[in-house]
Amino acid sequence: MPLDLSFVRSQFPALAGEWAFMDNAGGSQVLRSVAERMSDYLLTSNVQTGASYAPSQLSLQRVSETRDAFALMMNCDRGEIIEGPNTTVLLRFLSEAMTSRLQPGDEIILTNVDHEANIGPWLKHEARGVVIKWWRCDPETFELDLEDLKALMSERTKLVCVTHASNILGTINPIPEIAEIAHAVGADLVVDAVAYAPHRAIDVKALGADYYVFSVYKVFGPHHAVMYGRRDKLEALDNIYHYFFDKSRVPHKLEPGNINYEAAWGSIGAVDYVEELGRREGASGGRPAIEAGFAAIAEQERIVTARLMDFLTSRNSVRVIGRRSTAIEDRVSTLSFTVGEESSKAVVEAVDAAKVGIRFGDFYARRIVEEHGLMRQDGVVRVSMIHYNTVEEVDRLIAALEPRL
Repeated sequence: MPLDLSFVRSQFPALAGEWAFMDNAGGSQVLRSVAERMSDYLLTSNVQTGASYAPSQLSLQRVSETRDAFALMMNCDRGEIIEGPNTTVLLRFLSEAMTSRLQPGDEIILTNVDHEANIGPWLKHEARGVVIKWWRCDPETFELDLEDLKALMSERTKLVCVTHASNILGTINPIPEIAEIAHAVGADLVVDAVAYAPHRAIDVKALGADYYVFSVYKVFGPHHAVMYGRRDKLEALDNIYHYFFDKSRVPHKLEPGNINYEAAWGSIGAVDYVEELGRREGASGGRPAIEAGFAAIAEQERIVTARLMDFLTSRNSVRVIGRRSTAIEDRVSTLSFTVGEESSKAVVEAVDAAKVGIRFGDFYARRIVEEHGLMRQDGVVRVSMIHYNTVEEVDRLIAALEPRL
């Protein structure tokens, strides 16, 4: 069944305005239910958790339910959920907590297609003698080759850090295969899923990642983030909170200063929403509904992606950065391109008058943009759609782009 876009769009108040939002990889619009939950928390249970009095117990219950919701969404145990303000911070926390496990001569493998959030925190260990190896993409296709990764692996490799989907290329990387390569030498796999999580169902058990992180504000919710970690891996990490916390205090030893309670409670609305989409597809609820909801999301995004890709690939002046396939298994609905030698900034600003929000730049994945000579054009033009975008909105964008291409 096609996604019920009338229902979908009615859940996002901002979509009732004049603008078509196609900068969703920077942050999606927010569900009404999310805002209502956050307001309800602040107005009815805004106290510190853990006390004996009833409002504090309610606050604790609500925050605790967040872990249940994201455990359902990611197919893991609630005790494997860590929360924080954003993915960048959670990866820095993770890096700090791994300090005692990374010794001089140990190796970390990074990619040049990742957002800097999954690069910068790991580079800091280089000063302690940890060796950094780079898994670079092909300069023509922008693809990561698994054979290149295998050649980088050694018995000293402790971490492989990679994005599930590039926030510039839209390419979906084969995480289960990467996990198998990493685990063959005893290394852990850290996955940045920010650009993947709004588009596909997540099953961390099937993926094989040891740590898996995404930001809820890219997934229809508030400025909040979630990290899965295998329970045994989390227990082995250093405590980065107060001195009187020991290593057994999971998740709290990895959530210094506590999490944002109202954002956590509000975030449940995003999970509930995807589950409701799945029910509308005929699933009864729970994990099957989550999977059905994301399947419907993926199909709608395939339709709008194909519409835009067909237009872009028909223009001789346009260079699509990354895959041209619009198959669900190949990419998410984030497309980047350049136009001849023209400034990407000029292309984007010409679209503003049509009230279509897109963006130009490096999107904090600066290494791939710099290394491939794209900075001279002010980076790339990026169109990042999600399931609430329509074919009609894509056509508005095409009409605005056409005179520039």
